[in-house]
Amino acid sequence: MTKQTRTRTREKTDILIVNANELVTLAGNNQKPRVGKQMLDLGIIRNGAVAVKDGRIVAIGKTPEITKLYKAENTVNVGGKTVLPGFVDPHTHVVFAGSREDEFQMRIEGASHQEILDRGGGVQRIVRETRRASVEKLVDSSTERLNAMLEHGTTTVEAKSGYGLTTKDELKILEVIQRLNQLHPIDLVPTFLANAIPPEFSNNPEDFVRLIISEMIPKVAEKGHAEFCDVFCDRGAFNLDQSRRILVAGKNSGLKPKLHADETSALGGAELAASVGAVSGDQVLFSSDEGMKAMAEKGVVATLLPASAFNITNNRFADARSMINLGVPLALATDLNPNCYVENQQLIIALACHFMKLTVAEAITAATINAAHAVNRACELGSIELGKKADIIVLDVPNHKFLGYRFGVNLVDKVMKNGRLVVDKEAARTEFRLLEEQEM
Repeated sequence: MTKQTRTRTREKTDILIVNANELVTLAGNNQKPRVGKQMLDLGIIRNGAVAVKDGRIVAIGKTPEITKLYKAENTVNVGGKTVLPGFVDPHTHVVFAGSREDEFQMRIEGASHQEILDRGGGVQRIVRETRRASVEKLVDSSTERLNAMLEHGTTTVEAKSGYGLTTKDELKILEVIQRLNQLHPIDLVPTFLANAIPPEFSNNPEDFVRLIISEMIPKVAEKGHAEFCDVFCDRGAFNLDQSRRILVAGKNSGLKPKLHADETSALGGAELAASVGAVSGDQVLFSSDEGMKAMAEKGVVATLLPASAFNITNNRFADARSMINLGVPLALATDLNPNCYVENQQLIIALACHFMKLTVAEAITAATINAAHAVNRACELGSIELGKKADIIVLDVPNHKFLGYRFGVNLVDKVMKNGRLVVDKEAARTEFRLLEEQEM
């Protein structure tokens, strides 16, 4: 037998990523979100490599092993950098028109929430702007936000409606989300949100609840534009009974429940999230221990939004350490909206570490695999494992602990979405150097 016949032919793939100082895989059992000490296990492979074919991950291991078995026309040598799964952002309001920067200034100067409302601010200002905006305008403005999210390493985003508050305008926002899913590399997970009581129903909020249940939800379900039904359950929005009825109506129409819970008071939103089998209960700033225990028992993900708490400047953050001790699965999200204008999951990880006392490993788990569970995508996303989508990011740092430690800059060097390189800052830097050389 000749040497040639004894040597195995290397399998051809589309892309090889090699020489990662840390390949953070988060590999493991994907049936349930990670809880407790499970959140500390990042599944790190030193000198790691990933093989990608047809947009899927086909091999993971140490670089010498993978390069013996696989070859590719495009080999990406990440030269001692850190490789992670793409971030998943499981709570955003990415589609809207208008802005609220003047209200931010007013809050800094000490204006109360009611004073801001009396001056024409608040969510209703964005509702007015969004109602006036065309589909094309909303697509354009949302694309700019998604571009920023992609550049910072986010590859999947949950996108809510909620700034229309009429059947026509809610459907318009969901149509925008559908168009963005066709146009943008980021995958969007659509959610219908009962967000607020519009001014035209301020004297009869029950009439609006009935409109949501009898008209909005059936039409949203009929058109197939949404996967989830969410409701803002809090003071000044929908009460506990109204929220339950909306979520049950959504479930009956095939929309899986999510919930904005207990953002400003312990209204019982966490308990409601558990009782209706919600995929996630989000915010949970004031949720009771009983509510947290109920969510833990039912496996409801608590999606924490530290930027929202930071932006409101009330210095109250969710008690993440207590939640972990109770066995609650945690996810992290930006809560991107006109009152919390942030597209960067790296910053969210930093805020969670600094103000919620999560370890870096826990925060990464919350922004990847657990965030994927919060949008029912853990079988496809959130970790670097065989058969999953090749949604992969390269950070220009030697190890994962730089997340949270180094903040205020974008650590992302490359972003791969579905096996395609969509962000490559190293290539851009090389091009810039070449241009400089030509000008000299």
